[in-house]
Amino acid sequence: MKKTLLGTTALVAAGLLASPALASDPLRVTIGGNVVTGFYFVDADDLDLMGSASFQNTKVALVARNIDIKAEGTLDNGLVAGVDAKLQLNNDYSLGSAMLSESNTSPYSSWASFRQLFAYLQGDFGKFEIGGTDGAAYKMHYTSPWFVPGNGVDSPNILNMPLMLVRHSTFSLLATDSNKISYFTPRFSGFQLGFSFTPNVTLSPSENGLTLAPKDQGVQNVYEAAINYAGTVGAVDIGADAFYVSGTGDYVIGDQGEPEEWGLGLNLGYSGFTLGGAYYKSQDMFGNWAAVPKQAGLDNTTWTAGLKYATGPWTVGVAYLDTKQSLGDIVPLDLKSKNWQIGGGYNLGSGVDIGIDLQSTQFEVYNFDYDSKSVGLVLAIAF
Repeated sequence: MKKTLLGTTALVAAGLLASPALASDPLRVTIGGNVVTGFYFVDADDLDLMGSASFQNTKVALVARNIDIKAEGTLDNGLVAGVDAKLQLNNDYSLGSAMLSESNTSPYSSWASFRQLFAYLQGDFGKFEIGGTDGAAYKMHYTSPWFVPGNGVDSPNILNMPLMLVRHSTFSLLATDSNKISYFTPRFSGFQLGFSFTPNVTLSPSENGLTLAPKDQGVQNVYEAAINYAGTVGAVDIGADAFYVSGTGDYVIGDQGEPEEWGLGLNLGYSGFTLGGAYYKSQDMFGNWAAVPKQAGLDNTTWTAGLKYATGPWTVGVAYLDTKQSLGDIVPLDLKSKNWQIGGGYNLGSGVDIGIDLQSTQFEVYNFDYDSKSVGLVLAIAF
């Protein structure tokens, strides 16, 4: 979420044959990963939209199941080259497992796929990335701090509610993990620029080496531009960013508008405290990435704020995220979600963290309110 460039002219071929072989050492390969688990007690309202449905009052979460494979080395000319691959092991959704498994016959089928796979070159000029990965807007974004191991209120790994009708993120997700090309400038006086282009949005890295993706089959031509700052002023650590993303939503059924995303983020750190937040807005999008017709008038506003304190192996904090999805002119309704998180963690050593996660979520639409509260013990292991 590798490509080889081949010279096709005799001149290029002759030049390659005549060039002396470089004596660079092989790229160094490292393998790691992470797993986040949790056991929760949940108090959730019954759902009465289409018949009454009640939900589990205990939950075992198993998320962020990734194997990370990285290869990197410094060439004789000083360039740093590498490959980054993130292998995702199954997911938390039974229906999704059934749909994505090879046999597509059982909701309990196992599967593993590369969620991200890209190559990069880095030097004094900056850094180029080519392949399936997050774009500049995503990678350069700051938001409310995470203090529970492996889970936060912004883009949570664990969210204890059955309704996922609104987004829970201030990150740009329009072209996340899709095949793209990105460029990041060197950092000057704390500032850095980043740009990404995604020709065709897919849900995971796709092999396009032998075929061309058809037009009018989804979101295409996604451009991203981002700027961030990382530095220290006096005794305060500052991280800030702004981004803009736009694409074209073309489908067989006709024009699906021009989805756009804007975002701002800020982190302030002082003497163990981190105060952070972010603001996000989109139009012609529903949820995380689906493009919709411009005439529908859909827009989304999401913001978050949080405070973390860290000392030694301990972290504690509180954070809030608020989302409003307007359904525009087609259905004159707003979908709203309010999410609180309180908790903390303790580092046992060697990438092993344990923590307490308290969540409170309220979902609103028309005259319907849904509330869910939970408390859980989280164990996160990185290796």
